[in-house]
Amino acid sequence: MDFKIGRPGSNPLIVDYLAGTGRAGDFFPTRWCRLEDYEARAAALKAEGRDTGWVDAVVARHPEAQARLEAVREANGFVVTTGQQPGLFGGPLYSVWKALSAIRLADALQEELGVPVLPLFWVASEDHDWDETDHTWLIGVDNELHRVELPSVDGAGESPLFRIPIHRTIGRSLDAVQSLLPETEVTEEAMGLLRAAYDVSDERDALTLASGFQHFLEELLGPLGMAFVQAHDHELKARSVPILRESWRKADAIEAAMRARASELEAAGYPVQVPILEGGVNLFLESDGRRERLYRDGDDFVLRHLDERYSADDLEAIADQAPGRLSPNVHLRPVVESAVFPSLAYVAGPGELTYYAQMSPIYEALGVDMPVIYPRHGVTLYESKISKVLDKHSVEEASLARPFHEIAQDFARDEVPDGVRAALGKIRGAIGQGTGELQDAAVGIDPTLKGPIGHARGAAFAAFADAEKAILKAVKRESETTLQQLEKARLHLFPEGKPQERMLNVVYYLARYGVRFLQDVRDAMDPALVRGGDEG
Repeated sequence: MDFKIGRPGSNPLIVDYLAGTGRAGDFFPTRWCRLEDYEARAAALKAEGRDTGWVDAVVARHPEAQARLEAVREANGFVVTTGQQPGLFGGPLYSVWKALSAIRLADALQEELGVPVLPLFWVASEDHDWDETDHTWLIGVDNELHRVELPSVDGAGESPLFRIPIHRTIGRSLDAVQSLLPETEVTEEAMGLLRAAYDVSDERDALTLASGFQHFLEELLGPLGMAFVQAHDHELKARSVPILRESWRKADAIEAAMRARASELEAAGYPVQVPILEGGVNLFLESDGRRERLYRDGDDFVLRHLDERYSADDLEAIADQAPGRLSPNVHLRPVVESAVFPSLAYVAGPGELTYYAQMSPIYEALGVDMPVIYPRHGVTLYESKISKVLDKHSVEEASLARPFHEIAQDFARDEVPDGVRAALGKIRGAIGQGTGELQDAAVGIDPTLKGPIGHARGAAFAAFADAEKAILKAVKRESETTLQQLEKARLHLFPEGKPQERMLNVVYYLARYGVRFLQDVRDAMDPALVRGGDEG
């Protein structure tokens, strides 16, 4: 299997951020590829003199991850963080690519800085968007795309994911995955890792989408040094309270600053990824099993859907007595992360990178320094059967992102013999020229003859357009095998028209190529760190 590595994202902000051009630098305090910025960040963290109590929130079960975490504790080292909403069986491939990007960057910084650096994955276990996390996609042995999902359960879509047990239904989903996989020499290993991660007999914690997601990534990435933290962890919550408090105390000022930042981004021609909600606080509050966004209402705070009202004193009491009920939103979560962990860098996907451009006002308001924002690697995997099709027919990968009927139509046009194409061109030219000459000659007899001649011209063009369609249809029949191959290539590279990494599950590839291919991908990722200059 071959693979191609790049950095995804095509909006103007990402393009400029990657290249160090335009006005992207106005919205980020550091450059992602400049080694001096990481050194400055490390020096600033050392000067703060942070304690290492944050280590108690981190899970590192594999020996390699344990050793790395202990080295960071002893040397008062640093972390490179990334994170993701949990997804069934690891979710789409890009979750793995983010994690491998963080591992590769941590390895590079550890070597460059001469101090232990731990790759740390934040599992967004407090998210409550069940519909985005309850399923995954695999290509089966029948070479078709299959959706594997969990049935809805009580609390789905309202309660945080870490509170929703899935042990009663996970067995059927595991069996569904196994039924889709080929029998290879590494299939048993792949399914063994997956079943171990979602083992309902394991008493380490209750099985949820969040815990199963973490356990599976631990199986894959723990041997490469990756450690994990769950967003609802008790120690993490205790250390988050000061930032959570300041976020509602300064909510007015933060909203105003973020509106100003959004205007600056738009003026620079850049997108605003996350809308600023009128009166919104960057906090969720859990009440009666439901997680909902807080809004300001005069001096109080409200949960609009639950129709509940809280005073500032009420929130203070919750922060003291039950901090687990409070959780940061997408804007505040990175600030909490930077305040709790000695983070040199955050490895961001293209969507995250775009909203990070909005966030320095929050960091400034809450007195936290932003880490270096590092764009994750994107990976496209090419099985040999797919590479052969692309090479044989000289097909550009990007062209397969289109709807297949467009691909087939263009292919058929390219396959029409030159003689047929030339003859059709001559006929159209002759019709155009002949009817034009006839109109010029006939209008002298009767000006109203222009209409019937024009209709005849249109009918002739329509007739030969139908003839061309019939020819294309015949070409498609003759090229049926080739079109089937192209359709399968599209399925593997752009399932349902979306990039492979945003749809397909890693288990498909583990069952064919083994866990080793993840190390190969990690090793091929270029951190692109340079000393001096702005080139990445």
